[in-house]
Amino acid sequence: MADIQVYKRTPAEQSLAKRRAKLAMRNQVMMFSLMIFLTLVSFSMVVAFEKDVPGFSQYFIIPMILLFAAVQVGLQLYYFMHMNEKGHGIPQMFMYTGALFGFLIPLTFVTIVWW
Repeated sequence: MADIQVYKRTPAEQSLAKRRAKLAMRNQVMMFSLMIFLTLVSFSMVVAFEKDVPGFSQYFIIPMILLFAAVQVGLQLYYFMHMNEKGHGIPQMFMYTGALFGFLIPLTFVTIVWW
């Protein structure tokens, strides 16, 4: 059976941990609120396009929705999957390499087919 060691924090360490946890929770709530806002804006743009509101053409809405989606993916990776914390360098490297390959391989095949 393994020995269990209990480490008692000093009041200063406890205060620092409490402050960091509070800041992390505030960041999580702010990012969640921002993502809800971006989703509501996206839906309202589509509704405005469906109602034929001037200025909301498909050439404006489609790039904006894709931009909002890219922003939300980045926020979800960094805040909800805790990629902004220390010690996540290797998973980040694999994710960026996979995204790079996921972009380059279809681009390569499309280029081969077209020319």
